[in-house]
Amino acid sequence: MGHRQPGLIVILGPTASGKSALALDMACRLNLPILNGDSRQVYRGMDVGTAKATPAQQRLAPHCLLDLRDPDQPMTVQEFQAQAQACILQFHSQGTTPLLVGGSGLYMAAITRGLRPPTLPPQPALRRQLTALGQPHCHGLLRCADPMAAHRIHPNDTVRTQRALEVVYGTGCAHSLQQRRQPPAYPILEIGLAPEDLHQRIHQRTGAMAAGGLLEETQRLMERFGAELPLLQTMGYREACQLLMGRMDHQQAVAAINRRTRQYAKRQLTWFRGQHQAHWLTSAQGQGWATLPTDLRQNIVDLVRKPTDSPPIPA
Repeated sequence: MGHRQPGLIVILGPTASGKSALALDMACRLNLPILNGDSRQVYRGMDVGTAKATPAQQRLAPHCLLDLRDPDQPMTVQEFQAQAQACILQFHSQGTTPLLVGGSGLYMAAITRGLRPPTLPPQPALRRQLTALGQPHCHGLLRCADPMAAHRIHPNDTVRTQRALEVVYGTGCAHSLQQRRQPPAYPILEIGLAPEDLHQRIHQRTGAMAAGGLLEETQRLMERFGAELPLLQTMGYREACQLLMGRMDHQQAVAAINRRTRQYAKRQLTWFRGQHQAHWLTSAQGQGWATLPTDLRQNIVDLVRKPTDSPPIPA
């Protein structure tokens, strides 16, 4: 049998769509490592609010690109891209095709499309000034300076708003005009999840996070890094902070998390459908390895099989 080039299998889709469960089932079935493609799971201590794989789940299959930094040490897309590419190449040197899983559009595009963001390093002094101005004002500045970026970035997304302004003020050129592409040479197979019952899944996940210790996790982050930590303004954590500070009750916080998550999931789907040529699966097809369409399973097996492997039966 001739040489087979290792590639990359990608599972993408909106939050709460079942990506992690499908990835874990596939990883166990095919003996694959899982690479994180979620922009918040790279931070230590942000576990419940990001639905990070539990220690028990991580023992079932190798998980990489998790817990890379503390939450007060921001990681740019470019920095993540460099670590992810090095990780992928390491697995390729072993003849292994890894499994990339995530819902963060820019992080996934950086790997699968070779999106090359600006190289400007973080500007702590400028970020402090932007934080003092407040997110509504900052997003207004971005609408004036870089309308394309402002349209893509949600008005409540503090981290990406500040990064876009950082690039504008640091380089004198709009962030949206500086993004280049250099697609990887290895083969990529993309699987997309868009379950019909997504809203119900979102509500169930919010309930699970609340029961699983989101408030306690947020309290620890607030005590260690302060309530003004930008990542504590992201989905789920901001509402938990409001609840802990007495500005919301439990019912209001849960409703707000569900609403923001539904809005975010809608934007994710729009992005992924526009940026990726994925094999989109229904709810029934995306339950696990055994429910995948037969032709898709065969394509996956062909991609992950090493030259010395005998042809397995995709059952």
